[in-house]
Amino acid sequence: MMTKPITRTTLSLPTILLAATDRAVKQGKAKSRNELITQAIQHELEALQRAEIDAELAEMAQDPDYQTEVLRMDAEFSSASWEALELGESQE
Repeated sequence: MMTKPITRTTLSLPTILLAATDRAVKQGKAKSRNELITQAIQHELEALQRAEIDAELAEMAQDPDYQTEVLRMDAEFSSASWEALELGESQE
């Protein structure tokens, strides 16, 4: 098993946040402060990435050129989609 590279750093946290972190570790919700903070950062970065993707999709939904392309592709594949639907229903 390959280990991930680790870089040591120092963080300044609000006292109340550090106390809550320590309580969570004592309650067994994480093995250590490092683990809990790493998980929290990873979770936040994933949420930021999802929000960025959502914003890009929302922008695409407003793009007339994109909408035209979607309608064109839908028309091209409509017969294949219909055939697939009919085939699926006949197998039931």
